[in-house]
Amino acid sequence: MDACDTLSEIASDPELTGRLIYRTALPAREARTAELSQPLHSEVVERLTARGITRLWTHQVAAIDALHDGRHIVVATGTASGKSLCYQLPIIDAVVRDAPDTALLMFPTKALAQDQLRSLRSWLVPGLNAVTYDGDTASDDRTWARKHANVVLTNPEMLHQGILPFHRRWATFLMRLRLIVVDELHSLRGIFGSNVAHVLRRLQRVCAHYGSNPTFCFASATIGNPAELAAALCAAPVHAIEDDGSPQSERCFGLWQRPLLDEHTGRRASANAETSELLARFVRDGRPTLAFTRSRRGAELVAAQARRRLQQDDPSMADRVAAYRAGYLPEERRELERRLGDGSLVGVAATNALELGIDVGGLDAVVLNGFPGTLASMRQQAGRAGRTGRRAAAVLVAGDDQLDQWYAAHPAELFGRTPEAAVVNPSNPFVLRPHVACAAHELPLEPSDEAWFGPGLDDAVRELVLAEDLKPRAGKMYWAGREPPARRVGLRTGSSFEFRLIGRDDDGEERLIGTVDSSRVFHVAHPGALYLHQGRQWRVERLDLDDHLAWLEPADDADEYTQTREDIDIAITREDERVPCGAGWAHLGSVDVTNTILAYQRKRASTNATIEVVPLDLPPDTLPTRACWYTLSEGALAAAGIEPHQVLGAVHAAEHALIGLLPLFTICDRWDVGGVSMANHPATGEPTIFVYDGFPGGAGIAELAFAGLERHITAAAELVAHCPCEGGCPSCVQSPKCGNWNEYLDKDAARRMLDALAGAAVR
Repeated sequence: MDACDTLSEIASDPELTGRLIYRTALPAREARTAELSQPLHSEVVERLTARGITRLWTHQVAAIDALHDGRHIVVATGTASGKSLCYQLPIIDAVVRDAPDTALLMFPTKALAQDQLRSLRSWLVPGLNAVTYDGDTASDDRTWARKHANVVLTNPEMLHQGILPFHRRWATFLMRLRLIVVDELHSLRGIFGSNVAHVLRRLQRVCAHYGSNPTFCFASATIGNPAELAAALCAAPVHAIEDDGSPQSERCFGLWQRPLLDEHTGRRASANAETSELLARFVRDGRPTLAFTRSRRGAELVAAQARRRLQQDDPSMADRVAAYRAGYLPEERRELERRLGDGSLVGVAATNALELGIDVGGLDAVVLNGFPGTLASMRQQAGRAGRTGRRAAAVLVAGDDQLDQWYAAHPAELFGRTPEAAVVNPSNPFVLRPHVACAAHELPLEPSDEAWFGPGLDDAVRELVLAEDLKPRAGKMYWAGREPPARRVGLRTGSSFEFRLIGRDDDGEERLIGTVDSSRVFHVAHPGALYLHQGRQWRVERLDLDDHLAWLEPADDADEYTQTREDIDIAITREDERVPCGAGWAHLGSVDVTNTILAYQRKRASTNATIEVVPLDLPPDTLPTRACWYTLSEGALAAAGIEPHQVLGAVHAAEHALIGLLPLFTICDRWDVGGVSMANHPATGEPTIFVYDGFPGGAGIAELAFAGLERHITAAAELVAHCPCEGGCPSCVQSPKCGNWNEYLDKDAARRMLDALAGAAVR
């Protein structure tokens, strides 16, 4: 008996008949090994052997050989495939050979850098001076690192603000820099990735100043375009290594559909309840299981419900299930980790945003509470089970989102579909200009710097000169601003300034929860908003527009969420492309989106019932960005059977369906994009649906929507046509971020409109 057998028993239970709507077997994979073209130092081989590693897998050999030849690479292989050895071994080999080389390792979070530091130090190699260099590093430790470290582990923000502006202090390290490691490549997308692309260009520019030419090693989960994304980040060709040579046990994967409770509204049973049922049943069979949830509150609810179910059958098993999330006291987390390690804890419910920091290699099963947004994330989470050699199981509980329900209707696509592409847009002038300023502060700008920053450099320099931030002298451009520019540039946002979110913990201590760029703060951090950060829920008590601060209080127990009501106007500033689209047209270009938040409503999370509507008095905000938009003439609408009074509901509902399914074609979520629909747009003179990038200047999402418009529209049309609800639900044409609270939606008219845009016969 194993976890796959347990899943079979669960599916055959008469109480759960029909819920397992899809099941597939992922075959076992034998290890494939190879020999390095240039052998490692004998001391490194001895240390590998002591760890039980006598042969390297094929992708590890390909990566190490390529790095030895000075080729930029990206290793995009599965969970637990030993990607870290691809760069650890070259680093350790160089240290053992007493080479003067240095290495810079960049991770998106401090926690990942700390984990990797522990891993590097575990090799116990004399002369390996590896340190983390981030905002938590003490002043004396920073000084030591600059003078003595040969391996520095950091994050993008620290490289941007704490290393590059002070590169002269790092001169020796940088002139010896041979390897730059960029981990979690798949997280460097959108506006964050576009900013990091310029940080890496600035790093290479400074390295060239000191005479070094380092090689890049990117590491990524499986995505649709690893080489393309990596090349866009480092402005150089990158070789992709995607053929995973690591072994894998057989796994079974199931898709779980919650029972339909109301055919009219499309309401289904609770996803938390279904997840806890599956967790309890795997635990009851003695299968170590991890259930991923979307929030801290969800983790607690799933764990509590699973314990109650187990209590009825076997009270001794109920104590073997727990929630594991950020926010616990250190001693509480250590105790949970100890119990998971010794087997006394069998079931864990955890937030999918949480970096576990624990050994989960003994898992037999994984339950995903809702599609995590991308195929890359889903496959990575599902891959956490099955590292023991036993057959393992993974079950995805489909949520309410359009994306979840599209995959519920097309389950084979979960493993047959190419993973989504991740995009960046370094040429975005709103991103380029501040990094040109940072580069000028680091070293005077020269015409040859166009090699790093592209043809937009001249325009950026011109605007900075007009702002009196740059001054020409002897053919170069020198920084003339009053203060260093790096601290004013937030990497994870697209705005020139950010709002800091200050939270008061349960013990009364204030701390920085996060930041929100100015273009999004009124949507997610207005007074009264419920804000979710790393699985924890906060309520915004006050928003200070002058000092750019928002004050938050914990609200983990609040059974509610908030939605803003807004008035949106969109103006087309430039149309770049236009192509026929069924009975209409698709367009790509630049737009200005002016948004005014009018009010917000508090809604009960468990029932969707409205608690109250609260007016807001906030100034309008204008976002210059990129958009893909669709137009249909009145004649085409009439031919599709859409009456004039149905047009507003049709365009609005179709807009929601299109936004909900856009992540099928690019690694983004619905919060990265916006939409506007009008029965008659003043510029087009026709019913128009806009889908736009949610960041100033755009992050490349609109371009991907335009490139994949046929598949995108067809998928949206199928989703709406096949949804069993009558008038529209969260699985087809409703949106959790709708600025009009999902009013004026016409599901049937939207189906006809999408069919017309897809060029299909009206269903």
